[in-house]
Amino acid sequence: MPRLVHEVMNREPICLSSSTTLIDVATQMREYDIGDVLITDGDRIAGVITDRDIVIRALATGRDPGSTTAGEIATRQLITLSPGDPVDRAVDLMREHAVRRLPVCQDGRPVGMVSIGDLAIERDPRSALAEISSAAANR
Repeated sequence: MPRLVHEVMNREPICLSSSTTLIDVATQMREYDIGDVLITDGDRIAGVITDRDIVIRALATGRDPGSTTAGEIATRQLITLSPGDPVDRAVDLMREHAVRRLPVCQDGRPVGMVSIGDLAIERDPRSALAEISSAAANR
């Protein structure tokens, strides 16, 4: 039987409101050693923002990270999974859309995040990507 997304996803995604400043987003990314956070409006997913988004969409264009909000630069056209989707669907979506992370949602509410590293660990734990993904954080 194929493995399901809920078996490999991170069950504690970091969710921040659209009004969170980029400084606060970056602080959360550093604190949790992650490269992305989910943006929510209430308890509903509204977007995703990555460390690369902060650099490319804000810093490189001269925006002030202390006053620019996550909602202003977040990706709003989301590709999501449900916890009951097969892991192969996650692989296919990442390939098709050239993304490294996918939010996992149930009834529009974020319940997890699955990354290319999670999938590498699942599919081939001895691969270089799996080893890098499971290694301790560089601080």
